[in-house]
Amino acid sequence: MRTYPFFIKAAIITIQLTIASILIGTVIGIIFALLKLSPVRLFRMIANGYITIIRGTPLIVQIFALFYGFSQIIMLSAFWSAALALAVHNSAYIAEIFRGAIQSIDKGQTEAGRSLGMSEGVTMRRIIMPQALRRAVPPLGNQFIIGLKDSSLAAFVAVDELFRTAQGIAAGTLNTMETYIIVALYYLLLVMVFTVIVNEVEKRMAKSEK
Repeated sequence: MRTYPFFIKAAIITIQLTIASILIGTVIGIIFALLKLSPVRLFRMIANGYITIIRGTPLIVQIFALFYGFSQIIMLSAFWSAALALAVHNSAYIAEIFRGAIQSIDKGQTEAGRSLGMSEGVTMRRIIMPQALRRAVPPLGNQFIIGLKDSSLAAFVAVDELFRTAQGIAAGTLNTMETYIIVALYYLLLVMVFTVIVNEVEKRMAKSEK
């Protein structure tokens, strides 16, 4: 019970890190999804190259590269360095989620928007994206949960989230097995909570479509 306050504080940092990385990653992901769907070949090549590189290299390498790379350009805290690295990693997967969701919308929707005098950008913003967002919610929820578990790698750049806290407690108490079981239960609890939230959002989205 003496470790309870440390784990609670670490759990809050883990949640903050996950939310920050997913929100930033979603913005980046939408941009690259639109670039990948662009009629301009150069934009498609940039998007494909970005997604291939990010998805094809280990997350821990990206965290170290961005952590030490950013420190040469701008002073960022360990938290924000890790959040940006996780955001970049998540963005490649989120880009593919949104690309698929946008392409799943019937082309007649675009034609209807254009027939009403809307520009391509306005049609995308007012007609296509709201529908695509609803279809993207389930896979986005899964990516959110994956991002939560991936946040444990921030421990390697000195972010005091759950896993790093567990490492410190295990080293100090020598109760290694017990400590890592406890931290695993914290992660499991967070995943269950976020799963309930995602399921509730899906239900609300489904009702709004009817």
